[in-house]
Parts: sequence; C-alpha cells; structure tokens
Amino acid sequence: MAFQITKAVIPAAGLGTRFLPATKAMPKEMLPVVDKPAIQYVVEEAVAAGLHDVLMITGRNKNALENHFDRMTELEATLEEKGDVDRLKKVEYSNDLADMHYVRQGDPRGLGHAVLRAHMHVGREPFAVLLGDDLIDERDVLLSRMISEQAARNASVIALLEVEPEAAHLYGIATVEATETEDIVRITDLVEKPVNGTAPSNLAIIGRYVLQPEVFDVLERTQPGKGGEIQLTDALQVMASENIAGGVYGVVFRGRRYDTGDRLDYIKAIVQLAVERHDLGPELRPWLKQFASSLD
Repeated sequence: MAFQITKAVIPAAGLGTRFLPATKAMPKEMLPVVDKPAIQYVVEEAVAAGLHDVLMITGRNKNALENHFDRMTELEATLEEKGDVDRLKKVEYSNDLADMHYVRQGDPRGLGHAVLRAHMHVGREPFAVLLGDDLIDERDVLLSRMISEQAARNASVIALLEVEPEAAHLYGIATVEATETEDIVRITDLVEKPVNGTAPSNLAIIGRYVLQPEVFDVLERTQPGKGGEIQLTDALQVMASENIAGGVYGVVFRGRRYDTGDRLDYIKAIVQLAVERHDLGPELRPWLKQFASSLD
C-alpha cells in the first residue's frame, strides 16, 4: 500500500566539536550560511518536497533551534515599528515554515539511535531523514525524486554521491547493481567508513534518506558498530541484504551539494552560495577574482 509521505526527521543532537569554540554555546546547526542558519536550508528543502511535518531530534543546549522556528514577538514588534518590512518578512518566514516538533535523543548513541527516537512520531509510514550537515542546492532536485522512487518501488531509497577513492573511508559506501534507470541503483551491501583501500565502490551515502517504517524494527535489534554507536548504515545493510520491505535503492546525485560539517567545506559553501546571490554576487565576484589573483 502506497503512502503519501508527509514527515521529515532531522537529527540535530550532535555536539559540533569540529567547530569549537563557536559551538560551545550555540548549536552547529545554527551557524550561518551567508545570512540563514544551516538548519533553515534543510527545513526549506523538506517543505519544498511536500514534507510539512518536521521532527527535529535534539539534545542539550539546542534550545536555539526551537527558538528560531518560533515567534519572537519583541523583535517583530521592533522591526514593524521601524518600518523594516524586508527583515520582518524574513523573521516571520521561519515561524510558519513547517509544523515543527522536537524530541531529545538523550544519550548520543549514533545516527541510528537518533532515527529510532522518531518511531513514536512517524508510526508505520514511510518518512524522510535529512542530515543538517548536507545542504542540497535548491536548483537541483533530489528529495522529490527520492520520494517518487520510494512510492514507485515500495522500498527504501538513499542518496549516493560519487567520491574520490581516497575519500571513501569517510563515508558509508554502497555495493550496487544497475537498474533500468541510469541514475537508480539497487543496493546489495553497505559498509560504514571502510578501511582505506577496501571500499567496494566510490558511491558514498550522503545525508538524504527516504525509509520504509520497517527500518525501526531493524534498528531495534542493531548492535553498536563503528565508533561504538548504532549506525543507520548497518540497519540499511540488513534491509538491503535480506530484501526487507522491498530492499534498498539509491539515487546517484550529480548536482550541487554543500558540506557544512567540515570547517573548510563550510567556508566554501558560504562563498559558493554568496556568489550566486543577486544582492551579494555582483560585488563579491570581482573582489574574489582580485583577491585570488593576489595569492601566491
């Protein structure tokens, strides 16, 4: 039976240690990418794909996430009084962006455990998982395509990206079989962060998943794996190898993705997005060229 997917789960309980001391008192998901927090890009992507029911898995010191998607009446009143209509619209936009819900992960026991915390909210329906570190350019369709493939195949669907072989050890890596569609593959095996030189392919899992509800049953019995954590990749490996709930398929994504989980890539993401902005690009592009030409 096909379900209309309406729910998105966004794990956001990580400590963000790579960005310390900036993340000592502020969630890493609230770090600005140009002039919006990274998490807002992710929620906007979910909403654009028709997922208006968003559950965020949070932890301690994450109150700023809830505050961002809530009303701030004093700020709104001040902007209205000043007649600052443009900024007022931007502030109000995030208030009603989606039907937001929050649950704490508690013990940080891995991505699989974070997804498992969504069980009560999701129930027995397919749902999407979006990781906040991965920003997908709004001009490139990914999540909507994955939702369509999930409905057509009645299976779980994950996003894959071709990476350089020397970077494979940083990702979950898929073993795949071709299908009748060029950029859709059937996944036969998955391994989380393989030892250097042992990766079965260069197709890496990135932070977009559309999952069958049976993943909760598998996660319930998944033992801690890499890093002593309950890995979502391990649960998906079982679903793929045992063909549970239709198995697992992958959409090979060849569009624009920005990784905000790494300091250098975070800086690159800001520059890449800023140069495309009509309000910033015209002045930023010539400055960048001049600055680049001055580098030794």
